[in-house]
Amino acid sequence: MSMIRDLTAAVRPSFRHSLRKTPTTYTSYDPTRDHSASSAVVDCAVYRDGRRIDDRECLTPRGAMRQVRESGGFAWIGLHEPTEAEFAGIAAEFGLHPLAVEDAVHAHQRPKLERYDDTLFTVFKTIHYVEHAELTATSEVVETGEVMCFTGPDFVITVRHGGQGSLRNLRHRLQGEPELLAKGPSAVLHAIADHVVDGYIAVADAVELDIDQLEIDVFSPAAKGSTRGTDTGRIYQLKREVLEFKRAVTPLLRPMQLLSERPMRLVDPDIQKYFRDVADHLARVQEQVVGFDELLNSILQANLAQATVAQNEDMRKITSWAAIVAVPTAVCGVYGMNFTYMPELEWKYGYPMVLVGIAAICFTIHRTLKRNGWL
Repeated sequence: MSMIRDLTAAVRPSFRHSLRKTPTTYTSYDPTRDHSASSAVVDCAVYRDGRRIDDRECLTPRGAMRQVRESGGFAWIGLHEPTEAEFAGIAAEFGLHPLAVEDAVHAHQRPKLERYDDTLFTVFKTIHYVEHAELTATSEVVETGEVMCFTGPDFVITVRHGGQGSLRNLRHRLQGEPELLAKGPSAVLHAIADHVVDGYIAVADAVELDIDQLEIDVFSPAAKGSTRGTDTGRIYQLKREVLEFKRAVTPLLRPMQLLSERPMRLVDPDIQKYFRDVADHLARVQEQVVGFDELLNSILQANLAQATVAQNEDMRKITSWAAIVAVPTAVCGVYGMNFTYMPELEWKYGYPMVLVGIAAICFTIHRTLKRNGWL
């Protein structure tokens, strides 16, 4: 369908892991006060027949909900890191479950899909790739954020945590496809899921390049001398970043499968079919991430094996030189003893002959060890 085919080309903004938790407590909802004036609201609009309603009343959550109840359509409210006090009014206005509200405010949640009466609560982990000139033992490779989505019969509320990863570009793109928005809140939920998973694909491709470069560095003969002792730290750091990536991708598989396979009253049947495409892309990324983890394990083991081999080579060289040095040490030790009667002690050519004998023996040992690969 033309209204769906361009979704995979959605802009892939970066997401920054700067989640915050505000140590406040819930406040009671005052119906005489317009809680929609909250600074956490970054955008608020009503969509009817797939088109945004140009009405100042729709710029507040309360006004938007009034418009929806009177004239139909659905409201889409976007928030960025709301506090409990800022979110309390909106939660009361839309009848959101307290447990879901608590998760949305405090963030740091595992990707999941939950149903509370007539509302779906979905948690997405967003991933942003951190550009770096060179991978080091302290490099940050991925940053994580979160997007929570409350989907009801006539509203969508998105709560974003993180310094980056704005959904503004996605909203503008969807507004250019009214036939898609006409499908209701489930179309927005699908667009957000597809947008997040597209971000996973981009990050997976970038991480794969880092792993390829790390693999080259570890197995390159020219780099062995300069990277010994540092490759292990780089591998372990990248492995930790991949693990963080894995924690965002793997738990989301089950929710996407449910949205694509199980009929839901809040999800339009035409939209549900396209959740399968999102689930397929997510499964592919999950396979990549698992493969990254296994490959990094192999690279780490190979690097440790190389370090062990290098240590053995060093020990063989030290042992070889110790064997060579032992010859003059033994001879000089014998002739350094203060005995009156010793072989060739008063011979005129005894001293040079001893030196020549020591040199010949040392040369023979050195040549034999070098031929056997010890030196």
